[in-house]
Amino acid sequence: MLVAGDPYRPAAVQQLQQLGERVDVPVVADLKKKPPELAAYALDQAQKGGYSVMIVDTAGRSQLDQALMDELKAIGKKVSPVETLLVVDAMIGQEALHVAEGFRDTVTLTGLVMSKMDGDARGGAAISIRSVTGVPIKFIGTGEKLDALEAYDPSRLSSRILGMGDMIGLIEKAEAAFDQQTSQKTAERMMKGHFTLEDWLDQMKQMKKMGPLAQIMDMLPGQMGQAARQIDPKDIEKNFKSTEAIIYSMTIKERRDPDILNASRRRRIAAGCGMEVQDVNRLIKQFREAQKMMKMFQKTGGKGLGKLFG
Repeated sequence: MLVAGDPYRPAAVQQLQQLGERVDVPVVADLKKKPPELAAYALDQAQKGGYSVMIVDTAGRSQLDQALMDELKAIGKKVSPVETLLVVDAMIGQEALHVAEGFRDTVTLTGLVMSKMDGDARGGAAISIRSVTGVPIKFIGTGEKLDALEAYDPSRLSSRILGMGDMIGLIEKAEAAFDQQTSQKTAERMMKGHFTLEDWLDQMKQMKKMGPLAQIMDMLPGQMGQAARQIDPKDIEKNFKSTEAIIYSMTIKERRDPDILNASRRRRIAAGCGMEVQDVNRLIKQFREAQKMMKMFQKTGGKGLGKLFG
């Protein structure tokens, strides 16, 4: 259960309600009740309803506010929270230290959540706040989507700061995104020489499930990561969409047997997806190169194929 305990920030309640709908979790909200009263009411409802976890979203401040601190103390007395997490914006710099200290001295914090940690340079803020407050960092936010909240791992963050990437995080994202059965079937077909445009499209879709490309690039280590970061993620996204549009414009037979794609078929495909024949030709050329790579795997007995496809 989620509790909308921030009646001050415009649209805060509506945003939490929208989030609740997306994750299918009920949201308790009542602007007529003060946050401490609302929290106590919600706890009673959660206990009666058999909910195992209740999260109270309270008001935040970039500057310390005595009235807010008193309200937080009152909420704490009403619900006796197991965890009290302070969400700190990593972009506000040194002010984040003062805010964190102020909250720590008012309520018993059990952890920190560092938001807007997309860039490597902001790792310094996490290190400073952890040192000054003595409170552990439990989560970091690296984006706006639901999957952009990561459990904090100091070794992985330090690797990003030092340009060593985060291969563990990358592997975890891949394991979560890739469907094992689909990947296994694709690998088996490829080992038999049956690598089609449908297979290519399936693998692209699974790669997109891993999250924003900017985050994926940030996890790549060393020179690989440096080279990847020089590529604009928007260009890659655009290329993905173009590839999808071209393949979807083909018939099932054409996707499974690209050898039948003569000039007239390519003109029809280009017209169907609103692109140029040159774009279709470029895609087919890329696909042929991928096929050659698959044949090389066949010659080596498929070593490494399992790593590529789940």
